[in-house]
Amino acid sequence: MKILIAIAQLIGFAILIPATVVATLWLDARGDDGPSVIFRGGVFTTGTLYQGTEPNWSFTDDIRVVELQLNETQDSRTTFIIESNGRIFVTCDYMGTPLGRAWKQWAVRAAEGSGAAELRIGNVRYERTMKRITEGPEINWVIEKKIAKYGSFINQELIASGEIWVFEFAPRV
Repeated sequence: MKILIAIAQLIGFAILIPATVVATLWLDARGDDGPSVIFRGGVFTTGTLYQGTEPNWSFTDDIRVVELQLNETQDSRTTFIIESNGRIFVTCDYMGTPLGRAWKQWAVRAAEGSGAAELRIGNVRYERTMKRITEGPEINWVIEKKIAKYGSFINQELIASGEIWVFEFAPRV
């Protein structure tokens, strides 16, 4: 009996310690200046706010992920970025299920709210407005570019069914 109690205690500690570490890191990251590799972070507090004409976004072809802060949720995360025809986009996968929508709550909030957001690339912050798009020539641009850049399984059917959402990051006016 003592051996079973000892084994149960060891199993309990083996579960409790990693869970405590993960929970602590998750809670700590929420107050950081931007996201960590794994956890979403707080609002951006550093970086120069971009001023000027619309940039040539082709430089993002060499960047895998950018930091995204949705102003409504006051938190940040990393996301892929897609440039095509001088415009920038992000996609949000797994939106066709309740679990996906709960996991990607930021996309729901962006689609339902004002869409005010900031992108931080390096040490530069860009104020943008996220606009969900479901049709138009932009969809084909995004599909083509995401497949080429990330090797994605994206297609028109997944977008039309709502499994994948596409957002354009338009200049904020």
